[in-house]
Amino acid sequence: MSVEALTHDEDTAAETAAASAPPAAGTAPEVTEPAAAPAEPDSATASTEDSAAPAPVESPKPKRGRAKAAPSTAKKTRTVELTLTVTGTADGEWQAELKNGSKWVAKGLEIPAAAVSRAAKELHEDLSGPIDEVINAAREAQAAKVAQLEAELEAAKAALAELDV
Repeated sequence: MSVEALTHDEDTAAETAAASAPPAAGTAPEVTEPAAAPAEPDSATASTEDSAAPAPVESPKPKRGRAKAAPSTAKKTRTVELTLTVTGTADGEWQAELKNGSKWVAKGLEIPAAAVSRAAKELHEDLSGPIDEVINAAREAQAAKVAQLEAELEAAKAALAELDV
């Protein structure tokens, strides 16, 4: 063996021993770089290196920290939070309130039932069905109330006619 091969083997053994030794208490472990392979082997060391398995090539160490994300190509859109609340009663009275974020824009606006029905149909079919059911129930209740009031009116007219005699 040549002198270069011996010193190279001693350096590699020292690095291996240092890497496998546990770190002293209270100290950070040392990070060692892998030894660089000789550029061209000597003719004397070539025969011993050919018989050994080739050394695995280590990939470079990954960088610390998170990988940077690619810039987004998505278009950022500004959203506006508007809350429209439409409430109705069994009598068919409807009100609307509009809120922009946490600020009230309009409160207690009376709106006709027909406008609520048209707006619901314009927005979505799933909205118009339940709203129309509520409006139809209110219409039926009002029709029953009108029939009752007409009956009372006829009774009051009859009582008045008897008193006029």
